Amino acid sequence: MKTGDSATEGKQITAKSLVPFLIMTFGIAWGILALYILLTDQMTAIFGQLTGDHPLFFLAVYAPAIAAFIIILHKTGVGGLQRYLTRLLLWRCSRYWYAFLLIGLPLVFYMGSAWKGTLFSDPFPFSSAGALVTALLLGIIKGPVEEFGWRGFAQPVLQRTFAPVWAASIIGIVWGFWHLPAFLLSGTQQSAWSFGPFFAGTIAISLIMTQLFNASRGSILLSALMHFQLMNPIWPDAQPYDTYILIVVAVIVVGLNRTRMFSRAGSVTQIIPDAEGDVATGDQ
Repeated sequence: MKTGDSATEGKQITAKSLVPFLIMTFGIAWGILALYILLTDQMTAIFGQLTGDHPLFFLAVYAPAIAAFIIILHKTGVGGLQRYLTRLLLWRCSRYWYAFLLIGLPLVFYMGSAWKGTLFSDPFPFSSAGALVTALLLGIIKGPVEEFGWRGFAQPVLQRTFAPVWAASIIGIVWGFWHLPAFLLSGTQQSAWSFGPFFAGTIAISLIMTQLFNASRGSILLSALMHFQLMNPIWPDAQPYDTYILIVVAVIVVGLNRTRMFSRAGSVTQIIPDAEGDVATGDQ
């Protein structure tokens, strides 16, 4: 087994590693959902109806993380994977980002719901405190796990070649397209949404999250927190108006940080922190 020496990571995990990453990410997720689309009766008879809380749906959602873990473990060994996971402990970032995560994002959904006209008409969807806690726990262990793959793995690799704005756009396009089969299946949350606004939203969210990712020196924790806030079951239904607001937010974030977003200088390019916990950044 390799020791996971971060000094040799660049030689081990190169841009070519994105190929198996995407093959596994799409293969696992699309494979599961394709079976339910093409063999609906057979899959339902064996595994039950596919819903957003079904174990197979969780497996599909976990595909980016599974792919990242496999490649990192293969290329750098257990030691490399352990150091990669320490990026979950990175929490230092500007107080403005914390204000955005904890206050700004909820406001996006309340504003979107008001725009939609459902702010006061939709009832609170939980019948008990237990149901609320269960929904929150499921939200924490589902979507945010994707960030081990998208931001934790793909983002640093792409930023070795592209400025953050272009790396974010690539991930946003791939990320949006990766969700497509969920829009074709009844029982999933996405089946009630329009794909066009959602797809535009994934690019906007990727742009915002990329700036947060680089500002936090590659924190997977804060990327996961943002992902959770975007799907927090407490917030009111605002689709697709929340997406329109997020697009405006993305334009503002890119505009305010245009120097950093359009330059590789200072962008995180290392997947595995060194022994001191630091990550390499792009060309100065």
